[in-house]
Amino acid sequence: MTEKSTDVTRRLFSRRAFTATAATAAVIAPFAVVSQATAEPAGKTAGKTAGEPGEVRRITLYVENMPDGQMGYGLEPGKPTIPGPLIEMIEGETLEIELVNNADVTASLHAHGVDYEATSDGTRMNDSVVEPGGRYVYTWRTHAPATRSDGTIAAGSAGYWHYHDHVVGTDHGTGGILRGLYGPLVVRRTGDVLPDKTFTVVFNDMKTNNLTPAPDFTAKLGERVEFVVVAHGNLFHTFHIHGHRWADNRTGMLKDPEEQSRIIDTKTTGPAESFGFQVIAGERVGPGMWMYHCHVQGHSDAGMAGTLMVTDADGNVPGHSMDDMPEPSMSVMPSHSMDDMAGHSMDGM
Repeated sequence: MTEKSTDVTRRLFSRRAFTATAATAAVIAPFAVVSQATAEPAGKTAGKTAGEPGEVRRITLYVENMPDGQMGYGLEPGKPTIPGPLIEMIEGETLEIELVNNADVTASLHAHGVDYEATSDGTRMNDSVVEPGGRYVYTWRTHAPATRSDGTIAAGSAGYWHYHDHVVGTDHGTGGILRGLYGPLVVRRTGDVLPDKTFTVVFNDMKTNNLTPAPDFTAKLGERVEFVVVAHGNLFHTFHIHGHRWADNRTGMLKDPEEQSRIIDTKTTGPAESFGFQVIAGERVGPGMWMYHCHVQGHSDAGMAGTLMVTDADGNVPGHSMDDMPEPSMSVMPSHSMDDMAGHSMDGM
């Protein structure tokens, strides 16, 4: 499957068979988190939580050219995606990422939210970029909350972060980000509840995941759905999803009835900011076609809007025929499941 231009004509499909969208890139995780492409039925992942940090892991990430002048990161040669693969870590873990540059321009890898030495900064200033045909190892570290010697608290690394190129086009990676060199990074805390599916929404100037209109997602009623929202480019955006609300805290979920986190369904984010949250698909509202979009009116009118399709147990959306259903977005190469990664052991990469 190759990337389609943003004005591609949408084709019909079976809503029963629709299980993957543009946000379903590969997952790099230290535990058996389930990707959208292989998600278990609602309830089967309920109760699964993030484990303890393990030994240092090493993975390989590839930078490649894509059609229409775009670029992407991928876990295998010939399989770049926009956004890039979801990378997950647990507080206290170290991840070594070997970046292989199969593109025709110098590229790099720069992370937000984690710890790294200057040699893993991903900038020309620190000589941590990768020439065409070259490779380079970046090391990311994470840490749990701790008390400093003066009694203040050093926050842990857990959060919804992201990574991107920092050299294509300019020394700030403006061209690389514009062309699609970005992806989600989630750092979990031991004991965090894991989602059934994770969807990434990147507002990149006037496109979403480099698409117009925005990509569509699907989940079954009752599945625990996680959104990672990132903004890039030069504009501020306001993410809004219909029919669902979340707590404005680290996970989007309340820990107890007395927690004072504000409950929201709209959040503004500017360039390089990111946040994430979990919701239960269709909770209290049922299955349906639930719009998500940038709530800056001119932005949504210009195409920054997509659909979260919540199906019933049989894969149907009551009240909607096949002709009503959104066509899956085709901006990325085929999704990878954890089974696809059988030859890519986390310990041996």
